[in-house]
Amino acid sequence: MAMQAKDIETLIKEAFPDATVQITDLAGDGDHYAATVVSSAFKGKTRVQQHQMVYAALKGRMGGELHALALTTSSPA
Repeated sequence: MAMQAKDIETLIKEAFPDATVQITDLAGDGDHYAATVVSSAFKGKTRVQQHQMVYAALKGRMGGELHALALTTSSPA
């Protein structure tokens, strides 16, 4: 079963309350999304660490309910 963009956003916002989150359904199928996440929690972290933090926020749904997620992460300027 595919995830809804709102569900992805909710999980990310639960983990990073200050985050600005933008979700785009890339294929219109509810399985392939792009997410841009900006959070102060990412300050001082490498890009890989930032992505790992987002994947952890998705609580094991990557590869199951959520097939693909292209991530862009950063801390606020």
